Amino acid sequence: MTEQVGFAGQLYPEHMPEVTQKGFKSLINNRPDFEGGNDQPTSAQLEEAARNAGIDYVFQPIVAGQISQLDIEAFARHYNELPKPILMFCRTGNRSSNLYQLAKQMDLLDD
Repeated sequence: MTEQVGFAGQLYPEHMPEVTQKGFKSLINNRPDFEGGNDQPTSAQLEEAARNAGIDYVFQPIVAGQISQLDIEAFARHYNELPKPILMFCRTGNRSSNLYQLAKQMDLLDD
């Protein structure tokens, strides 16, 4: 985690007030819908809750272990354009962190 980005495991709509309280201005959801079954909230549910809380929201699903060059470049565009700080999440936070680290190593982030 840096001043610009944080990582988390699965978020739920009811977490949005806490996300706002912690100062995050944007969310990037890296978890594909229904990856965790029907109990996992959908991107549409999360987006609605985020926007209602005043948080920008991007859905960029990444399949675990399959981060591509296109994924990294798309993430870098989102990262560079979204209000900061950004909270990225997936099931455990690992693939979000990996995506960030790969983009950073490729010098694609405007930090």
